[in-house]
Amino acid sequence: MKREDVDFKGLPDTPGVYFFVASDGTTLYVGKATSLRDRVRSYFANDLTLVRSPLVAKVVVQAAKVTFEACDSVLEALILEAKYIKKLKPEGNTAQKDDKSWAYLAVTNDIYPRFLIFRGRELQTVLAPKKIKNLYGPFMSGASLREALKIVRRIFPFFDTEFEVDGALSTAQKKKLAFNQSIGLYPRTLDRTAYLRTVRSIELIFAGKMKSLLQDLERDMHKASKAEKFEEAEIYKRQLFALRHIHDVSLIKDESRAPSSTEFRIEAYDTAHLRGEAARGVMVVVVDGEPKKSDYRIFTIRSSKAGDDYAALKEVLDRRLAHTEWPMSQLIVVDGGKGQLAVARRAVRDAKKNITVCAVTKNERHKPKQIVGPKTLVSNHKSSILLANSEAHRFSITKHRRALRKGLAPRQY
Repeated sequence: MKREDVDFKGLPDTPGVYFFVASDGTTLYVGKATSLRDRVRSYFANDLTLVRSPLVAKVVVQAAKVTFEACDSVLEALILEAKYIKKLKPEGNTAQKDDKSWAYLAVTNDIYPRFLIFRGRELQTVLAPKKIKNLYGPFMSGASLREALKIVRRIFPFFDTEFEVDGALSTAQKKKLAFNQSIGLYPRTLDRTAYLRTVRSIELIFAGKMKSLLQDLERDMHKASKAEKFEEAEIYKRQLFALRHIHDVSLIKDESRAPSSTEFRIEAYDTAHLRGEAARGVMVVVVDGEPKKSDYRIFTIRSSKAGDDYAALKEVLDRRLAHTEWPMSQLIVVDGGKGQLAVARRAVRDAKKNITVCAVTKNERHKPKQIVGPKTLVSNHKSSILLANSEAHRFSITKHRRALRKGLAPRQY
């Protein structure tokens, strides 16, 4: 299949699931996307064999067409992807991973059911089959499944303890239970009837029955309101609103270098010059909340005019994204506002990468004022984003001044 065989205009710029299909109707590969149009387009880049696995490159060549199913959110796309992998068993997905390495969501058969993530190999050894009420999956990425549960938990708090919450608990277990109840991760009270409603709601989500869940909640809201149970009706109303306004771009992580990786990699950029000379750009890396200084890089600005910050940022990002041998990040952080954000997004788009971008705006004292980007991702990774932004500024100033003082040219990328 070639690029000209795909009707990109017919692909919506919305979340969904896409299918590479053979001429005989066999589904060769299933994937999820934040933007169906952008994700499918990425498979027809010139460097596909470098940034994708040989198996996926083979799938693209063998496919006769691309079909899709649009979704209202990336959360739904993630769940549909798992559903179709289980149903269709596409070679492009199943041949990449051993069955025992898939991630699954298990719902336990307890008085207060728990939601636990397991690899396929662990299901028979860690959790006895009789303890499993329902099982959802397989999911390509355990990290994406955890992100999905974070989003769901904000609407429907659930238990994911390694112990049964209604049993005889140790002092440490009681403290853990009480603490997580106090911060809203677990249900605040052990009301089994109410909790089983929560369990059913979460199971409807992971069964791919979001529309049924919305209908149920709307019915329950009207029923509670009619019975003048206004507090209960308000709970249903808030849940409905949250489900209809899910912002979950963080669920889609870059798969160009290491699809099985669970690390969340952030790259932050800063450019600076002193007295219009020795313009430099820097890249710093934060992985799972920790700086990875071995991956820091310095770029000497070559073609951009002095004082043109937008052009300097675009040049640095273009050159960085050309280094396909480096691990790709899930998130790029730039310093500035809408202008810098637009420049970074254009660089990512030009490079045909599926990387989310956010910007850190500053106040008059150059202190972080706001993070502009997908709300859920910003909320989940706020501390790491601010750390990366701070590190980029520190690294830029330090290296820049050292280079000026010593008259040394840093290694160029």
